[in-house]
Amino acid sequence: MSDDDVRQLVSVLGEIRDNQCAQIERQAEALALQREQFALMRQQFERAVRLQDRAEAIQARSAQLVAAGRRAMAVILPILLALVLYLTWLLFRR
Repeated sequence: MSDDDVRQLVSVLGEIRDNQCAQIERQAEALALQREQFALMRQQFERAVRLQDRAEAIQARSAQLVAAGRRAMAVILPILLALVLYLTWLLFRR
């Protein structure tokens, strides 16, 4: 090999090394960006879980209110019907 060939080989190897360093830097930046995105996605997931838990609690409370309303109607409706019948009887008794 001649000196020119060695210089050219050294130059090519230097370019390869520089390109590898640049590629490693880009990979490090991409990895950092992926970590940020992963952290953001984790936060969004945790928020979604909290919202889901809150929605379930609201639905459970709503179910309790509906059940209480049904029980109240089961008691109030017959009483109201009896009062209406009594009032009707009082009006038409004469």
